[in-house]
Amino acid sequence: MELGLKGKVALVTGASRGIGYGIAHLLAREGCKVHLASRTAADLEKAQAKIRAETGATIEIHAADLGKPGACEALADRCGDLDILVNNAGAIPHGSVTAIADAQLREAWELKLFGFISLTRKIYPQMCKAKHGAIVNIIGLAGERPTAPYIAGTMANAALMAFTRALGTESPNFGVRVAGINPGAILTDRQEVRWRARAAKELGDEKRWPELTTDFPFGRLGTVEEVANLAVFLASEAASYITGTIVTVDGGRAGRNA
Repeated sequence: MELGLKGKVALVTGASRGIGYGIAHLLAREGCKVHLASRTAADLEKAQAKIRAETGATIEIHAADLGKPGACEALADRCGDLDILVNNAGAIPHGSVTAIADAQLREAWELKLFGFISLTRKIYPQMCKAKHGAIVNIIGLAGERPTAPYIAGTMANAALMAFTRALGTESPNFGVRVAGINPGAILTDRQEVRWRARAAKELGDEKRWPELTTDFPFGRLGTVEEVANLAVFLASEAASYITGTIVTVDGGRAGRNA
């Protein structure tokens, strides 16, 4: 399938590892110039070198904490005109409504919730003026399947789902598309570390961690590539009539356990 991405300019946040890295790598393979943003310069440099070596694409990096005032606006200015924005940066801690501190909640929301919104508010008008562009928000399953022990993430993700759907219904008026993805349990590097630690504790051998995931759909966790494939498709010309929608990538687990 021809995705029509050659020569496009993309920005991916949270791009030094995990899902963000996977999306950036695939966009580069499809011929995009890609801007990578995350907090840590050293991690970005490693990601940049690897993607360049494997794809030959033009890769620019930007070390920035998008939860800080003015950081999103400054990043957008450095990147210039964009065809694609992938909002992915952010991690929200677990905790019930009484357990999570106000400071924790506000700090997490500044990056994951307001970071997505602020960066979009800066880049969306430029896309509307150009009469083309795609925004893909990597959100999370808790927004559609609320859980009290993850109350901060549940609320932030639900807000981002509403934001994506609302903006995605207006954006066609300006030739722009906005869509979202709710990943379920995905095997990122960080997740593997956690599963290995659990296997060491429960099974006495960290290498046996896949045995702990057999209750998931298809007997495994989802892969970064499976999320990246969808994100790049949604950002591409092949998805030119898709906007205001959110796709769940969890192997059907949420519906099965409902």
